[in-house]
Amino acid sequence: MKHGVWLAIVFCGSVMLAADCPKNQPKDGSALIQHEQDWAEALARHDAEAVGCILADDFQDVDSDGKVHDRTETLAGMPHRKPGTNRLSELTPHVYGDVGYIRGLATLVDTEGNTVAQVRFTDIYLYRDGRWLAVAGQESLLPKEKAK
Repeated sequence: MKHGVWLAIVFCGSVMLAADCPKNQPKDGSALIQHEQDWAEALARHDAEAVGCILADDFQDVDSDGKVHDRTETLAGMPHRKPGTNRLSELTPHVYGDVGYIRGLATLVDTEGNTVAQVRFTDIYLYRDGRWLAVAGQESLLPKEKAK
């Protein structure tokens, strides 16, 4: 019974997350850049609903430790994120029809403004139902001595 209730909560949550997601996004690199900025802001706010609008149901991410996380795990971890922000730079989008990817640098900054880490990332998007959805991501932690 517990598993059935959990599945119902996850399913209903997925439906609710998709309800107010943006549609009719342009099929260009500026839309991918905007998605990344929205994603970074949502992470800082611990806003799982906003992140849920960006991630496809089949999303998978490889974190900087090499661990694979699916959409459910990613969204479940939102409330447990440490306070701070991701300052994005070096965003380079590429769009090929209904497929796009973006590379960038995320500088993780704590609440005092100190740089905690820098992560190079690549996120892969598919254009589905009038919007870009992230289907995969890869993160690489930069060594502290190379961090800006």
